[in-house]
Amino acid sequence: MSLRKRLIACLDMTDGRVVKGTRFADLVDAGDPVGLCLRYAADGADEIVILDIGATVDARPALLALISRAAAVLDIPLAVGGGVRSYDDAAAFLDAGADKVSINSAALADPALVSRIAQRLGSQSVVVAVDAAAHEGSWRVRSVAGTLETGRDAVAWASEAVERGAGEILLTSIDRDGTRSGYDLQLTRAVADAVRVPVIASGGAGSAADVIAVLREGGASAALLASLLHFGMVRLPELKARLAESGVEVRRPLPAPRPEEVAAWRG
Repeated sequence: MSLRKRLIACLDMTDGRVVKGTRFADLVDAGDPVGLCLRYAADGADEIVILDIGATVDARPALLALISRAAAVLDIPLAVGGGVRSYDDAAAFLDAGADKVSINSAALADPALVSRIAQRLGSQSVVVAVDAAAHEGSWRVRSVAGTLETGRDAVAWASEAVERGAGEILLTSIDRDGTRSGYDLQLTRAVADAVRVPVIASGGAGSAADVIAVLREGGASAALLASLLHFGMVRLPELKARLAESGVEVRRPLPAPRPEEVAAWRG
């Protein structure tokens, strides 16, 4: 029996505000992080991910006080990333109320960091984020918010991260990020087939059909949603209704919407 799929709301943050851009650039304000956490949890998000995207670039610690505020109002899992450079950083996130930590640039610089955190905090709390861009028929990993080419193959790095103790892979297609042109199904399937842990697909969601495709054809265990939610293109109750119609089972199923609600969602 396959595991139920998850819909995860992603809040990219900088300077205390949620932002969203295209291919990691041209950021625009998308709202207050705690307010959005409350809204998405009430709408049926299975998890929330908060990524302090400026922390690594600015070489500063993540906003622990804000994480504490968000964790205090949520009754669903919270993952946090950005600026995790050590075991102590990861432990501080969990002490602040997060359920999982997402590691990216620091893991690339010191892959053993994944093992050190997993051994002490458990693999279930370790997410390794892989930001990948197409390169000569495969995909290469970039770090520092997509600004630094690492030369690493994305599939190979995801596999290594899992062997070192990662409990999940958060896989972002830089080419699709913010474009609303659909997830990179080939990239997602390649990584999902290569690892034995859940893969969270990120980058490119523009419609319910895109989400259905990445959860079915792409082999993802979860779909990360940002622009689609922040800018009101779809709401989670509508999306879960569409997934149910297509036969995709999700966690936290919502009560069936009234016919007039479905008609309104579909215009």
